[in-house]
Amino acid sequence: MFLQWVPVSLFLGFMSPQTWSVEASRENPANTLEARGSQPHIVFILVDDQGFRDVGYHGSEIKTPTLDRLAEQGVKLENYYVQPLCSPSRSQLLTGRYQIHTGLQHFVIRATQPNCLPLENITLPQKLRDAGYSTYMVGKWHLGFYKRGCLPTQRGFDSFFGSLLGSGDYYSHYKCEVPGMCGYDLYEGEEAAWEQDRGLYSTVMFTRKAISILAQHNPRSHPMFLYLAYQAVHSPLQVPARYLERYKGIPNLSRRKYAAMVSCLDEAIHNLTLALKRYGYYDNTVIVYSSDNGGQPIAGGSNWPLRGSKATYWEGGIRAVGFVHSPLLMKKGTKCRSLIHITDWFPTLVTLGEGTLDEDLNLDGYDVWEAISEGRPSPRLDILHNIDPIYIKAKNGSWKAGYGLWNTAVQAALRVGHWKLLTGVPGYSDWVPPQTFSNQRLTNRLHNERVRWDRGKSVWLFNITADPYERVDLSQRYPHIVKKMLMRLVQYNRTAVPVRYPATDLHSNPQYNGGVWGPWYKDERKELEEEERYNILFTNHLGKRRWKNKSKK
Repeated sequence: MFLQWVPVSLFLGFMSPQTWSVEASRENPANTLEARGSQPHIVFILVDDQGFRDVGYHGSEIKTPTLDRLAEQGVKLENYYVQPLCSPSRSQLLTGRYQIHTGLQHFVIRATQPNCLPLENITLPQKLRDAGYSTYMVGKWHLGFYKRGCLPTQRGFDSFFGSLLGSGDYYSHYKCEVPGMCGYDLYEGEEAAWEQDRGLYSTVMFTRKAISILAQHNPRSHPMFLYLAYQAVHSPLQVPARYLERYKGIPNLSRRKYAAMVSCLDEAIHNLTLALKRYGYYDNTVIVYSSDNGGQPIAGGSNWPLRGSKATYWEGGIRAVGFVHSPLLMKKGTKCRSLIHITDWFPTLVTLGEGTLDEDLNLDGYDVWEAISEGRPSPRLDILHNIDPIYIKAKNGSWKAGYGLWNTAVQAALRVGHWKLLTGVPGYSDWVPPQTFSNQRLTNRLHNERVRWDRGKSVWLFNITADPYERVDLSQRYPHIVKKMLMRLVQYNRTAVPVRYPATDLHSNPQYNGGVWGPWYKDERKELEEEERYNILFTNHLGKRRWKNKSKK
C-alpha cells in the first residue's frame, strides 16, 4: 500500500485560484495559448540505461503502452544518438558541446573525484532562465559536486530534488562507491533531504515530486522547463513486487526485474502526462523522451538487433530510444530518420523557448526542430561520438594502421553521412538476441556471434544506412574513405581541450560530511590551485599547437 501511486486529483489542493482559471480555459485551447504566449513549456525526460529494444514499439516483450502511445501520436526519432555512458550524455545535453570541448572525454565523473561539468560552460537551464523560464530539476545529476558551484542550483536550476551520484539504492538512497566509502544521496536544493525521504522507490518519488511542481507552478505566469532525469532503469535491479507479477514468463531473473522496472517507469510517465493535462500545461508543452545510453545485457537490458551495449561505441551503446510528443508538432504520427544527436537539444530548445544563442557558446549541436516537427532535412551531417586520448588499449593500434594520419590505438568514433569509423577498442561487441541472457558474466558466455579481439584489428568502417547492425567491416575495401574520416578525426582533435580526470580525493568520503555525499572542497586556495593547474595545462596545450603550426610553416 505504501508504494501505491497517489491519484493526480489529490494534488489539486496545491492549486491556486489562477490555476483553476487555467484549468477552465482549457475548454478553449486558442484562448489558452493566446493567454500564455508563444513560449512553450518544456518537459525533458531522460531515462537511464534503457536499451534500444526495450520499448513496445521496437518489438519488445516489455509492455510500455504509455510510451508507445506518446511516440505514436508524436514523432519517433529513429536515427537518434547519445553517448555510451551517463555523465557524457548529460554533459552534452546541458552544454550542447562535444566531450572533447569540455574536457570530459574519459569515462564518467566519479563521486570521489574533484571534478564536475566545467563552470565556464553555459548550461541549457541558464539560457532558458534568461529567456524567462522557471527551471526545475528532479532526479539524477551525475555531473559532479565536489564544490558548491557544481550543484544543479548553481548551474541554472531554480530548484533541485534528486541524487548527485550515478546510481544507488532505489529505496534507501544510499550508495557505496567503494568498500568503506558509503553515504546518503538524496538532495533538496543544496541540502540532504532527510525530512522529505519516506523510503519511497525512486521512480515513484521523483514522479510525485514532478507532479507537485506542476501543481504549484502557474502555467500562465512563466513558461516552465522541467528536467526529469529518472534513476530507472539503471542497476541495481530493484522494483516493487507488484510489477514483477506481469513477467512471470521471463525465465532470466535479471531480465524479469528489468522488464518490471520499465513497466513502472511507463506508469510513471502516464501519471505525469495526466498531470500535464490536469493542470493546464499540455496544449502548450513539448515533451522530449530520451535514454542516456544503450542497455546493459548483464543488467537485463536489450539492444537487439544492434551490436554492442552500454559503454561501447557500437550502435547498441549509442543509438537510443527517443521521441518528441507535443500538440505543437506540425506533422504528428511520423518517424524522423534525420540524423540527430543529444547535443542538438541545447540549440533546439533554447530557440524554441525564444532564447538567444551567442556565437561564443561554440556549440556542436544544431537546431533540429524543423526536421522533427515538419519532416525537413536535418542540418546535421556528422557526429563526433568521441575521442578518448587516455583509452589506448588496442594492442595492435598504430600510426601505420592509421596511414600515418592517426594512431589507431586511441579509442575514437566518428559518423559522417552514411559512414561510421571506429578506432582503438570500441568495447564489447557481441549481438545479444532476446531471451539469451545468462546468469554468468557476459564475457564468459558462449555465443556463436562472439567477436574476439585476437584478430588484431584497430580500425573499422561501416555503412550504417545499409548495415545498421555493423556486420560487414568495409575498412579494407574502401581505404580512401577511411583516410578521409581519419583526417576528419585529426581536424576535430585539434580543437580538443585537455582531459579532466583527476585522481580520487579521500576527503570526498561521506564520513567527513555527516554521512552524506556532498561538496567537500571548502578551501578556496585549493580550488584556485586546481584551476591554475588546469589553466597551465590548457595554455601549454595551445602553445604546443602553435609551435607545431610554426614548425610546419
